[in-house]
Amino acid sequence: MTDSKQTIGKIGEEKACSYLVEQGHRIIERNWRNSHLELDIISLKDRELHIVEVKTRKAPAIAEPEVNVTRTKQARMTAAAKAFINSAERRNLPDDLDIFFDVVSIVLDGPDFELNYYPQAFIPIYV
Repeated sequence: MTDSKQTIGKIGEEKACSYLVEQGHRIIERNWRNSHLELDIISLKDRELHIVEVKTRKAPAIAEPEVNVTRTKQARMTAAAKAFINSAERRNLPDDLDIFFDVVSIVLDGPDFELNYYPQAFIPIYV
């Protein structure tokens, strides 16, 4: 297996999905796209819709992966979430869901990894 950025990202998303399912989430979309916007994971837990950004790095990581969820990234996630909510895929979901923006940070170290989950990592600002 190569260590390309794309491969590392896929490994991280697999680990994030497994973790979320263990925590009671039901994954409803992965790598959802609309034009130039993308959401890594969209999951349901109870009456909550979780928009999850996954950041994966290989050890030794210079900085924790979650620091790369900048204000610009948050704005793109918010725009993508709006697009998802207005999409055909959304029509099969209940109308009264609370929406949360979460981050999963993963550092891979050979066969080992460290995963940190940040539920409600940020609250989007609409201007």
